Amino acid sequence: MRDVQRLVQGILDELVGSGAELGLQAAVYRRGELVVDAVAGTADPATGRPVAPDTPFYAASTGKGVTATVVNVLVERGVLGYDAPVVELWPEYGAHGKAGTTLRHLLTHSAGIPVLPHATTWDGLCDWTATCAAIADTAPAWTPGAASGYHTLTAGFVLGELVRRATGSPISRVLAEEVAGPLGVADELFLGVPERAADRSARFVDDPEGTALFAELVAGVSTEESELVSDAALANRVEVLRHDIPGIGTTSARAVARMYAALLDEVEGVRLLPPARAGEVATLATAGTDRTVGGPAAYGLGYSVGAVGHAPSAPTLFGAAGVGGSAAFADTATGVSVAVTKNRLDPTQFVAFSRVRAAVAEAFAA
Repeated sequence: MRDVQRLVQGILDELVGSGAELGLQAAVYRRGELVVDAVAGTADPATGRPVAPDTPFYAASTGKGVTATVVNVLVERGVLGYDAPVVELWPEYGAHGKAGTTLRHLLTHSAGIPVLPHATTWDGLCDWTATCAAIADTAPAWTPGAASGYHTLTAGFVLGELVRRATGSPISRVLAEEVAGPLGVADELFLGVPERAADRSARFVDDPEGTALFAELVAGVSTEESELVSDAALANRVEVLRHDIPGIGTTSARAVARMYAALLDEVEGVRLLPPARAGEVATLATAGTDRTVGGPAAYGLGYSVGAVGHAPSAPTLFGAAGVGGSAAFADTATGVSVAVTKNRLDPTQFVAFSRVRAAVAEAFAA
Protein backbone atom coordinates (compact mmCIF):
# COMPACT_ATOMS: atom_id res chain seq x y z
CA MET A 1 0.00 0.00 0.00
CA ARG A 2 2.89 2.36 0.73
CA ASP A 3 4.14 1.70 -2.80
CA VAL A 4 0.80 2.81 -4.29
CA GLN A 5 0.83 5.98 -2.20
CA ARG A 6 4.38 6.72 -3.34
CA LEU A 7 3.48 5.99 -6.98
CA VAL A 8 0.52 8.37 -7.00
CA GLN A 9 2.40 11.05 -5.08
CA GLY A 10 5.11 10.89 -7.74
CA ILE A 11 2.58 11.48 -10.52
CA LEU A 12 1.13 14.53 -8.75
CA ASP A 13 4.59 15.96 -8.01
CA GLU A 14 5.63 15.50 -11.63
CA LEU A 15 2.51 17.24 -12.96
CA VAL A 16 2.96 20.21 -10.65
CA GLY A 17 6.72 20.36 -11.15
CA SER A 18 6.35 20.45 -14.93
CA GLY A 19 3.86 23.30 -14.76
CA ALA A 20 1.08 21.18 -16.22
CA GLU A 21 -0.92 21.55 -13.01
CA LEU A 22 -1.18 24.10 -10.20
CA GLY A 23 -2.65 22.09 -7.33
CA LEU A 24 -3.88 18.49 -7.12
CA GLN A 25 -5.41 15.94 -4.81
CA ALA A 26 -5.74 12.20 -5.41
CA ALA A 27 -7.38 9.60 -3.21
CA VAL A 28 -7.85 5.86 -3.58
CA TYR A 29 -9.93 3.43 -1.55
CA ARG A 30 -9.71 -0.33 -1.89
CA ARG A 31 -12.32 -2.59 -0.29
CA GLY A 32 -13.31 0.19 2.10
CA GLU A 33 -9.77 1.15 3.12
CA LEU A 34 -8.04 4.42 2.27
CA VAL A 35 -4.78 3.45 0.55
CA VAL A 36 -3.82 6.73 -1.14
CA ASP A 37 -4.29 10.28 0.12
CA ALA A 38 -1.90 12.46 -1.87
CA VAL A 39 -1.66 16.20 -2.52
CA ALA A 40 0.68 18.49 -4.39
CA GLY A 41 1.00 22.12 -5.33
CA THR A 42 -0.84 25.31 -4.54
CA ALA A 43 -4.47 25.75 -3.54
CA ASP A 44 -4.41 29.57 -3.84
CA PRO A 45 -1.92 31.17 -6.24
CA ALA A 46 -2.54 34.61 -4.75
CA THR A 47 -1.38 33.63 -1.28
CA GLY A 48 0.69 30.52 -1.94
CA ARG A 49 -1.52 28.45 0.35
CA PRO A 50 -0.66 24.80 -0.30
CA VAL A 51 -3.17 22.09 -1.10
CA ALA A 52 -4.21 20.11 1.99
CA PRO A 53 -6.06 16.78 2.04
CA ASP A 54 -9.24 18.52 3.22
CA THR A 55 -9.16 21.40 0.69
CA PRO A 56 -12.49 21.50 -1.18
CA PHE A 57 -12.15 21.84 -4.96
CA TYR A 58 -14.86 22.93 -7.37
CA ALA A 59 -15.34 19.67 -9.26
CA ALA A 60 -18.13 20.62 -11.69
CA SER A 61 -20.14 17.60 -12.88
CA THR A 62 -18.31 15.27 -10.55
CA GLY A 63 -21.14 16.52 -8.33
CA LYS A 64 -23.65 14.61 -10.46
CA GLY A 65 -22.41 11.42 -8.81
CA VAL A 66 -22.96 13.03 -5.41
CA THR A 67 -26.53 14.00 -6.30
CA ALA A 68 -27.16 10.50 -7.66
CA THR A 69 -25.89 8.97 -4.44
CA VAL A 70 -28.31 11.01 -2.34
CA VAL A 71 -31.18 9.93 -4.60
CA ASN A 72 -30.17 6.27 -4.61
CA VAL A 73 -29.90 6.22 -0.81
CA LEU A 74 -33.42 7.65 -0.59
CA VAL A 75 -34.69 5.03 -3.05
CA GLU A 76 -33.16 2.28 -0.93
CA ARG A 77 -34.96 3.69 2.10
CA GLY A 78 -38.29 3.82 0.29
CA VAL A 79 -38.53 7.62 0.23
CA LEU A 80 -38.35 7.73 -3.59
CA GLY A 81 -39.02 5.18 -6.33
CA TYR A 82 -37.22 4.77 -9.65
CA ASP A 83 -40.39 4.20 -11.64
CA ALA A 84 -42.61 6.65 -9.79
CA PRO A 85 -43.80 9.50 -12.02
CA VAL A 86 -42.32 12.88 -11.13
CA VAL A 87 -45.84 14.33 -11.06
CA GLU A 88 -46.72 12.32 -7.96
CA LEU A 89 -44.58 14.74 -5.97
CA TRP A 90 -44.53 17.67 -8.40
CA PRO A 91 -47.77 17.92 -10.42
CA GLU A 92 -46.68 21.02 -12.32
CA TYR A 93 -43.83 19.10 -13.89
CA GLY A 94 -46.25 17.21 -16.12
CA ALA A 95 -46.79 20.22 -18.41
CA HIS A 96 -46.16 19.89 -22.17
CA GLY A 97 -46.13 16.11 -22.37
CA LYS A 98 -43.83 15.30 -19.43
CA ALA A 99 -46.41 13.52 -17.24
CA GLY A 100 -44.81 10.14 -17.94
CA THR A 101 -41.35 11.19 -16.76
CA THR A 102 -39.98 9.02 -13.96
CA LEU A 103 -37.04 9.25 -11.61
CA ARG A 104 -35.33 6.58 -13.70
CA HIS A 105 -35.58 8.80 -16.80
CA LEU A 106 -33.84 11.62 -14.94
CA LEU A 107 -31.05 9.43 -13.59
CA THR A 108 -30.35 7.95 -17.04
CA HIS A 109 -30.39 11.33 -18.84
CA SER A 110 -33.47 10.11 -20.71
CA ALA A 111 -36.01 12.69 -19.54
CA GLY A 112 -35.85 14.74 -22.74
CA ILE A 113 -34.86 18.01 -21.05
CA PRO A 114 -31.11 18.13 -21.83
CA VAL A 115 -30.74 21.91 -21.79
CA LEU A 116 -32.30 24.81 -19.95
CA PRO A 117 -35.47 26.12 -21.55
CA HIS A 118 -34.32 29.72 -21.79
CA ALA A 119 -31.13 31.74 -21.84
CA THR A 120 -29.86 32.21 -18.31
CA THR A 121 -26.77 32.93 -16.24
CA TRP A 122 -25.10 31.36 -13.21
CA ASP A 123 -26.64 34.11 -11.09
CA GLY A 124 -30.06 33.15 -12.45
CA LEU A 125 -29.52 29.53 -11.42
CA CYS A 126 -29.15 30.70 -7.83
CA ASP A 127 -32.92 31.27 -7.79
CA TRP A 128 -34.05 27.72 -7.07
CA THR A 129 -37.78 28.37 -7.33
CA ALA A 130 -37.59 30.25 -10.63
CA THR A 131 -35.25 27.72 -12.23
CA CYS A 132 -37.41 24.75 -11.22
CA ALA A 133 -40.55 26.51 -12.47
CA ALA A 134 -38.92 27.23 -15.83
CA ILE A 135 -37.81 23.61 -16.25
CA ALA A 136 -41.26 22.34 -15.29
CA ASP A 137 -42.84 24.57 -17.91
CA THR A 138 -40.72 23.37 -20.83
CA ALA A 139 -41.59 20.81 -23.49
CA PRO A 140 -39.30 17.76 -23.79
CA ALA A 141 -37.00 17.48 -26.79
CA TRP A 142 -38.03 13.81 -27.08
CA THR A 143 -40.56 11.54 -25.43
CA PRO A 144 -39.19 10.72 -21.96
CA GLY A 145 -37.50 7.35 -22.08
CA ALA A 146 -37.19 7.23 -25.88
CA ALA A 147 -33.53 8.32 -25.99
CA SER A 148 -30.69 9.59 -23.80
CA GLY A 149 -28.74 12.83 -24.00
CA TYR A 150 -26.53 14.37 -21.34
CA HIS A 151 -28.60 16.65 -19.10
CA THR A 152 -25.99 19.23 -18.18
CA LEU A 153 -27.87 21.07 -15.41
CA THR A 154 -31.58 20.42 -15.78
CA ALA A 155 -31.89 16.92 -14.32
CA GLY A 156 -29.98 17.98 -11.22
CA PHE A 157 -32.59 20.60 -10.41
CA VAL A 158 -35.45 18.16 -10.95
CA LEU A 159 -33.76 15.54 -8.77
CA GLY A 160 -33.08 18.16 -6.12
CA GLU A 161 -36.68 19.35 -6.18
CA LEU A 162 -37.93 15.77 -5.82
CA VAL A 163 -35.62 15.31 -2.84
CA ARG A 164 -36.93 18.54 -1.31
CA ARG A 165 -40.57 17.59 -1.81
CA ALA A 166 -40.06 14.04 -0.52
CA THR A 167 -38.03 14.96 2.57
CA GLY A 168 -38.92 18.57 3.29
CA SER A 169 -35.23 19.53 3.16
CA PRO A 170 -32.94 20.96 0.46
CA ILE A 171 -30.64 18.41 -1.13
CA SER A 172 -27.49 19.83 0.51
CA ARG A 173 -28.98 19.16 3.93
CA VAL A 174 -29.98 15.64 2.94
CA LEU A 175 -26.46 15.06 1.59
CA ALA A 176 -24.99 16.14 4.92
CA GLU A 177 -27.40 14.09 7.01
CA GLU A 178 -27.63 10.89 4.96
CA VAL A 179 -24.27 10.61 3.17
CA ALA A 180 -21.49 13.02 4.10
CA GLY A 181 -22.20 13.13 7.84
CA PRO A 182 -22.25 9.38 8.44
CA LEU A 183 -19.03 9.08 6.41
CA GLY A 184 -17.30 11.82 8.41
CA VAL A 185 -16.80 14.13 5.41
CA ALA A 186 -19.50 16.74 6.00
CA ASP A 187 -16.81 19.45 5.88
CA GLU A 188 -15.44 18.27 2.51
CA LEU A 189 -18.32 16.99 0.34
CA PHE A 190 -20.74 19.62 -0.92
CA LEU A 191 -23.31 20.58 -3.51
CA GLY A 192 -23.93 24.07 -2.15
CA VAL A 193 -20.72 25.20 -0.40
CA PRO A 194 -21.37 26.44 3.16
CA GLU A 195 -19.76 29.63 4.38
CA ARG A 196 -17.52 27.71 6.79
CA ALA A 197 -15.74 26.03 3.87
CA ALA A 198 -15.23 29.09 1.67
CA ASP A 199 -11.83 30.11 3.04
CA ARG A 200 -10.46 26.57 2.73
CA SER A 201 -11.61 26.10 -0.85
CA ALA A 202 -9.14 26.02 -3.73
CA ARG A 203 -8.81 28.99 -6.04
CA PHE A 204 -8.69 28.33 -9.77
CA VAL A 205 -6.81 29.45 -12.86
CA ASP A 206 -7.79 28.82 -16.47
CA ASP A 207 -5.96 26.87 -19.09
CA PRO A 208 -6.75 29.41 -21.86
CA GLU A 209 -6.61 26.99 -24.78
CA GLY A 210 -8.86 24.43 -23.12
CA THR A 211 -11.49 26.90 -21.90
CA ALA A 212 -11.67 28.59 -25.30
CA LEU A 213 -12.21 25.25 -27.03
CA PHE A 214 -14.88 24.26 -24.52
CA ALA A 215 -16.74 27.55 -25.01
CA GLU A 216 -16.94 26.79 -28.73
CA LEU A 217 -18.24 23.28 -28.06
CA VAL A 218 -20.94 24.49 -25.66
CA ALA A 219 -22.10 27.17 -28.07
CA GLY A 220 -22.43 24.52 -30.74
CA VAL A 221 -24.60 22.32 -28.53
CA SER A 222 -26.87 24.86 -26.85
CA THR A 223 -27.19 28.60 -27.30
CA GLU A 224 -29.30 28.65 -24.11
CA GLU A 225 -26.36 27.38 -22.08
CA SER A 226 -23.60 29.24 -23.95
CA GLU A 227 -23.23 31.66 -21.02
CA LEU A 228 -22.82 28.79 -18.56
CA VAL A 229 -19.25 27.80 -19.34
CA SER A 230 -17.39 26.34 -16.36
CA ASP A 231 -14.22 28.36 -16.03
CA ALA A 232 -12.00 29.72 -13.28
CA ALA A 233 -14.21 32.77 -12.87
CA LEU A 234 -17.12 30.50 -11.93
CA ALA A 235 -15.02 28.20 -9.77
CA ASN A 236 -13.87 31.22 -7.75
CA ARG A 237 -17.37 32.67 -7.24
CA VAL A 238 -18.25 31.46 -3.77
CA GLU A 239 -21.45 33.54 -3.82
CA VAL A 240 -22.70 31.33 -6.65
CA LEU A 241 -21.27 28.02 -5.47
CA ARG A 242 -22.88 28.36 -2.05
CA HIS A 243 -26.24 27.74 -3.76
CA ASP A 244 -27.49 24.27 -4.59
CA ILE A 245 -26.91 23.62 -8.28
CA PRO A 246 -27.07 19.80 -8.17
CA GLY A 247 -25.46 19.29 -11.57
CA ILE A 248 -22.16 20.49 -10.05
CA GLY A 249 -20.35 19.99 -6.76
CA THR A 250 -17.35 20.91 -4.62
CA THR A 251 -15.32 18.29 -2.79
CA SER A 252 -11.97 17.01 -1.69
CA ALA A 253 -10.69 13.97 -3.54
CA ARG A 254 -10.68 11.84 -0.41
CA ALA A 255 -14.28 12.75 0.46
CA VAL A 256 -15.77 11.77 -2.90
CA ALA A 257 -13.56 8.67 -3.13
CA ARG A 258 -14.83 7.70 0.32
CA MET A 259 -18.42 8.14 -0.86
CA TYR A 260 -17.84 5.76 -3.78
CA ALA A 261 -16.04 3.31 -1.51
CA ALA A 262 -19.10 3.24 0.75
CA LEU A 263 -21.31 2.40 -2.22
CA LEU A 264 -19.27 -0.76 -2.78
CA ASP A 265 -18.14 -1.76 0.71
CA GLU A 266 -18.35 -0.89 4.37
CA VAL A 267 -16.18 2.09 5.31
CA GLU A 268 -15.56 2.26 9.06
CA GLY A 269 -18.97 0.79 9.76
CA VAL A 270 -20.89 2.71 7.08
CA ARG A 271 -22.22 1.26 3.85
CA LEU A 272 -24.52 3.47 1.79
CA LEU A 273 -26.17 0.79 -0.35
CA PRO A 274 -26.50 -2.99 -0.03
CA PRO A 275 -24.67 -5.06 -2.67
CA ALA A 276 -27.70 -5.68 -4.90
CA ARG A 277 -28.63 -2.01 -5.08
CA ALA A 278 -25.01 -0.96 -5.62
CA GLY A 279 -24.77 -3.35 -8.55
CA GLU A 280 -28.02 -2.03 -10.01
CA VAL A 281 -27.05 1.65 -9.95
CA ALA A 282 -23.65 0.92 -11.49
CA THR A 283 -24.96 -1.16 -14.40
CA LEU A 284 -25.31 0.31 -17.90
CA ALA A 285 -28.98 1.22 -18.33
CA THR A 286 -28.95 3.05 -21.67
CA ALA A 287 -28.12 2.29 -25.30
CA GLY A 288 -27.55 4.16 -28.55
CA THR A 289 -25.97 7.52 -29.19
CA ASP A 290 -26.06 10.39 -26.73
CA ARG A 291 -28.22 13.07 -28.34
CA THR A 292 -26.44 15.92 -26.59
CA VAL A 293 -22.74 15.19 -26.92
CA GLY A 294 -22.53 12.32 -29.41
CA GLY A 295 -20.76 9.07 -28.64
CA PRO A 296 -22.34 6.27 -26.62
CA ALA A 297 -25.12 7.02 -24.16
CA ALA A 298 -23.41 5.29 -21.24
CA TYR A 299 -25.36 5.83 -18.04
CA GLY A 300 -26.31 3.82 -15.01
CA LEU A 301 -28.71 5.21 -12.42
CA GLY A 302 -27.18 8.64 -12.04
CA TYR A 303 -23.60 7.75 -12.94
CA SER A 304 -21.59 7.51 -16.13
CA VAL A 305 -20.53 3.96 -16.94
CA GLY A 306 -17.03 3.34 -18.32
CA ALA A 307 -13.71 5.14 -18.12
CA VAL A 308 -13.45 8.86 -18.82
CA GLY A 309 -13.12 9.29 -22.57
CA HIS A 310 -13.69 5.59 -23.24
CA ALA A 311 -17.25 4.92 -22.09
CA PRO A 312 -18.63 2.33 -22.02
CA SER A 313 -15.56 0.22 -22.83
CA ALA A 314 -14.82 -0.37 -19.14
CA PRO A 315 -18.28 -1.52 -17.98
CA THR A 316 -17.32 -2.17 -14.36
CA LEU A 317 -16.42 1.49 -13.80
CA PHE A 318 -19.06 3.99 -12.72
CA GLY A 319 -18.84 7.57 -11.53
CA ALA A 320 -18.80 11.13 -12.83
CA ALA A 321 -16.28 13.50 -14.38
CA GLY A 322 -16.35 17.28 -14.26
CA VAL A 323 -15.43 19.97 -16.73
CA GLY A 324 -12.01 21.11 -15.58
CA GLY A 325 -10.47 17.68 -15.15
CA SER A 326 -11.73 16.48 -11.76
CA ALA A 327 -13.30 13.02 -11.68
CA ALA A 328 -14.28 10.18 -9.36
CA PHE A 329 -15.03 6.60 -10.36
CA ALA A 330 -15.37 3.22 -8.66
CA ASP A 331 -14.79 -0.26 -10.04
CA THR A 332 -17.34 -2.89 -9.07
CA ALA A 333 -14.93 -5.66 -10.13
CA THR A 334 -12.02 -4.63 -7.90
CA GLY A 335 -13.63 -2.57 -5.13
CA VAL A 336 -11.30 0.33 -5.94
CA SER A 337 -12.49 3.92 -6.04
CA VAL A 338 -10.28 6.72 -7.40
CA ALA A 339 -10.78 10.48 -7.27
CA VAL A 340 -8.67 13.37 -8.54
CA THR A 341 -9.36 17.07 -8.04
CA LYS A 342 -7.37 19.95 -9.57
CA ASN A 343 -7.46 23.72 -9.91
CA ARG A 344 -5.91 24.40 -13.30
CA LEU A 345 -9.16 24.33 -15.22
CA ASP A 346 -8.93 22.71 -18.63
CA PRO A 347 -12.40 21.50 -19.63
CA THR A 348 -11.10 19.22 -22.37
CA GLN A 349 -8.42 17.17 -20.59
CA PHE A 350 -8.43 14.45 -17.91
CA VAL A 351 -4.71 13.68 -18.01
CA ALA A 352 -4.19 13.71 -14.24
CA PHE A 353 -7.14 11.46 -13.49
CA SER A 354 -6.36 9.06 -16.32
CA ARG A 355 -2.73 8.70 -15.25
CA VAL A 356 -3.61 8.10 -11.61
CA ARG A 357 -6.37 5.60 -12.42
CA ALA A 358 -4.17 3.68 -14.85
CA ALA A 359 -1.26 3.56 -12.39
CA VAL A 360 -3.48 2.35 -9.57
CA ALA A 361 -5.11 -0.32 -11.76
CA GLU A 362 -1.68 -1.58 -12.85
CA ALA A 363 -0.34 -1.60 -9.29
CA PHE A 364 -3.23 -3.67 -7.96
CA ALA A 365 -3.17 -6.02 -10.93
CA ALA A 366 0.51 -6.84 -10.39
